[in-house]
Amino acid sequence: MIGAGAMGGATVEGLLKAGYEGKNICVSDPSAAVLGKFEALGVTTTTDNGQAVADADVVMVCVKPWLLEPVLTGIKDTLQPTKQTLVVIAAGVKSQSIKEWLGEQCPPLFLCIPNIAIAQLQSMTFLVPCVETSSPQTEQVKSLFEQMGQVVITDEQHLAAGTTLASCGIAYAMRYIRAASEGGVELGFRADEAKKIVMQTVRGAVELLQASGLHPEAAIDLVTTPGGVTIRGLNAMEHSGFTSAVINGLKAGAAKN
Repeated sequence: MIGAGAMGGATVEGLLKAGYEGKNICVSDPSAAVLGKFEALGVTTTTDNGQAVADADVVMVCVKPWLLEPVLTGIKDTLQPTKQTLVVIAAGVKSQSIKEWLGEQCPPLFLCIPNIAIAQLQSMTFLVPCVETSSPQTEQVKSLFEQMGQVVITDEQHLAAGTTLASCGIAYAMRYIRAASEGGVELGFRADEAKKIVMQTVRGAVELLQASGLHPEAAIDLVTTPGGVTIRGLNAMEHSGFTSAVINGLKAGAAKN
């Protein structure tokens, strides 16, 4: 793993929780604090990207998009296209650019967008196999990320939408939890109690939808009695633009990728 910031670090944590031994993972990062954290977990660490890549079967690069070109060109001569698989986690970077930067040294390539819940084995990960990848390679990488959540195989055209829906989307879900918790305080609960109540309620909603297969609106109908408090609350949210705000937020996020 080259780059172990928020997303790269969360992915390494997920790999460890999924059962991968630290000795089989190498983290390369310029931050001593980051390396110290993973050394304490038994992970091999280095500040030398080339050293990290040399013996790897799967090379993951998770850096800011504007750093990707210098990082990739820096390891270009160390990559082994016939023996390695390259997974790039960087929003908005096109596969064509990566191929141009690496030329003939580009291994089978996957674009990947997880979210930070990967650290808890609950990621929603989008994976794009690029043209040179084979079905066995795709299955290998898909299987790797399936140990840390759910995986959707998609095409590059839909990756920006997947990014805003799931990678950015986890922040949107957290914003709802924050807002509902603040509402709970107004209703008389202590802040920590309100947050606990809202998180369990959201967890319950997810579990119910997954178990029943119901469309969200059908599940909502189960708890909205005529003239009841639930429908009044829902309608008040809609009058304030709840659904439109969510959709507009998603579209705004996708437009930037």
